Amino acid sequence: MGQTKQIAVIVGSLRKDSINRKVAQGLIQLAPASLSMEVIEIGHLPLYNQDYDDDSPEAYVEFRNKITASDAVLFVTPEHNRSMPAAMKNAVDIGSRPYGKSVWNAKPGAIISASPSLQGAYGATQHLRQSVTCLNIYCMPNPETYLSQADKLFDPANEMTETGKALLRRFIEAYASWVQRF
Repeated sequence: MGQTKQIAVIVGSLRKDSINRKVAQGLIQLAPASLSMEVIEIGHLPLYNQDYDDDSPEAYVEFRNKITASDAVLFVTPEHNRSMPAAMKNAVDIGSRPYGKSVWNAKPGAIISASPSLQGAYGATQHLRQSVTCLNIYCMPNPETYLSQADKLFDPANEMTETGKALLRRFIEAYASWVQRF
């Protein structure tokens, strides 16, 4: 299938024990050998401020360097008030600046969302997709994956259920094929 691709995984939830973090870890466990995946933390990033474009905080520089070094990006997001979490939007904005130096440009990407609700974070996915598409991230069109009642994909010991494994395996295999195209 080609060389191993380095994947930056951005988790929109900052909670240590979040469902989306569990989904990200599940995807990492199920990923084929063609993907080397790493969660890139975003909770420590200062709010984006254009005044930092000329003299960026070290956290911005480190984040941008990690995204630049990746071959592709995978966004794992919950939904906050029918949109992506503020931390996710902040990370997207930091990576897109300064103008003309976006670290996202021409990277293959995908979005998966998870929520204990019945809607599966559909709103967050659509807002995030709108943002990343304008940044020239080649966002995987299918399978669109909105994991509803995602808390039920893990047993009381926080292990993935067979249903959870099947859903995540389908997604990560499609994503691996998508990334290899680029």
